[in-house]
Amino acid sequence: MNCPVLTRRASAPFRWRILPPGKIAAIVLAVLRHDQRLADMAGGNDVYESTVRRRRDELIGLLAAQAPRLDHALKEVAKQGGEVVLIDDTLIRTRHRTGRADRRNYSGKHRSHGPHFLALTDEKSRLIWTSAARPGRTHDNTAARHDHILAHSRAAGLGALADLGFRGLDNDILDPVIVTGYIATRTHKLTRGQKEANRVLAVGRAPVEHGFAHLKNWRILTKLRTHPVRATRLPRTLLVLTNLEISR
Repeated sequence: MNCPVLTRRASAPFRWRILPPGKIAAIVLAVLRHDQRLADMAGGNDVYESTVRRRRDELIGLLAAQAPRLDHALKEVAKQGGEVVLIDDTLIRTRHRTGRADRRNYSGKHRSHGPHFLALTDEKSRLIWTSAARPGRTHDNTAARHDHILAHSRAAGLGALADLGFRGLDNDILDPVIVTGYIATRTHKLTRGQKEANRVLAVGRAPVEHGFAHLKNWRILTKLRTHPVRATRLPRTLLVLTNLEISR
């Protein structure tokens, strides 16, 4: 993939840079796409592992800065004639770290350790925004309230489709912005109309699953090796690269 941001940064005139710009960009993309080990990439290109790590972190930081802010992303969707966005959460799995400090990174919903993210897509499954990384135990509504998703969506004049994990986020009965469907309980069974509404909502939310599938084609997300505290920049970097790839 021809990424001008990668190539431009890789061509910076540092005296210790010993690889051509295109080679550096290819190494970083191989690490992100195929989760290649840094030691293998270093040995294959006759450089130190620390050099590959620095280039990876440098370019991840640069690309993450290109990711749009939430309010800007929503306004752009509205400007292009969109009516709704699709919201969902995901967990990027990490290896289990022992100790009390890592307990907050365990997600009972996903039954795994890792940082929790929210993401938005438009109706065409194009990723438009990802949140900062939060502990895996973070509830979807807590994360959405922290990012003011409801307020930003209302300001942009957009609705949002979400799963039942976001139930209760929008309590405006007369003019709801976030639609989550119906849930059955022991004492209340769903009516035929409610079941049909849930089915229609599930069909409408299908593009967000496609958007996550595009994101997780980058195999570095298979199991995150960096510390969860430093995980925020990676999904934002991959969002930028995914949209560059799709728009080619």
